[in-house]
Amino acid sequence: MRDDYGKLWFNIIDYTGSATQRFADPDFDGDPTFITQEEIDEAGATTKEKIIDDGLPSPEGEALGPIIIDEGPPVERSKYYFDEGHVEIASHLVYELDPDGKQLRVLKYSDYAAEKVRTLYPSAPELRQKWANPLERSEIIDKLAERGISFDELAETAKQPNADPFDLLCHLAFNAPLRTRRERAQRLREERKDFFGQYSPKARAILNELLEKYAEHGTAQFVLPDVLKVPPISERGNVIEISKMFGGGEKLRTAVNKLQALLYAA
Repeated sequence: MRDDYGKLWFNIIDYTGSATQRFADPDFDGDPTFITQEEIDEAGATTKEKIIDDGLPSPEGEALGPIIIDEGPPVERSKYYFDEGHVEIASHLVYELDPDGKQLRVLKYSDYAAEKVRTLYPSAPELRQKWANPLERSEIIDKLAERGISFDELAETAKQPNADPFDLLCHLAFNAPLRTRRERAQRLREERKDFFGQYSPKARAILNELLEKYAEHGTAQFVLPDVLKVPPISERGNVIEISKMFGGGEKLRTAVNKLQALLYAA
């Protein structure tokens, strides 16, 4: 606890499980109520006081009145600098309560993500089937985000910035081979020439540029019509002109969705 730094909390690292059991109080009714009251002094300056009404009875049996805590002036923290040397994040941990809310677990961030993926999608084929569909992929991303899982943080923690998010999830959760986005794109070009062959040269060029954008930046590059407005694709025409290369907007969308499905077919 460092009141002068505003640190009014602490972590308990319990390796045996005996200490945190004492915190599982069935009669605990939540944290005390905090009410902020603002007052203006004679100089016109605003002062703040924090009032805590804990509702606890006094020794005589009467309810206690509000306890006023003056926060005082803000404490200015010191900032330290150093020359040379090396600094890195040693590990990224997640603190999680067990299903009963009594035992605190400490997990590596990557292990936590892998566990949540296996809970939502028990097998890699099931995850692949849903991931290939853009709408279901968004649902997967939302579900993982609700559980505190960010692909950017996960890639950084795993030191795999070029990995496809799907491959990264499967690698962590199911020990599947890890591929980069560029490897997936190149494999699709080589193994599904029949898909590209059904389109005109101009339309094929658009699909290849979409695939190149995916290899560089990820699946967000498949969002229509936004991606069509970004160079080098935008240099080939406006959205209507590009749609005509595919025979219309609906056929363009079908082609892009098929491209994504084939990308995750294997």
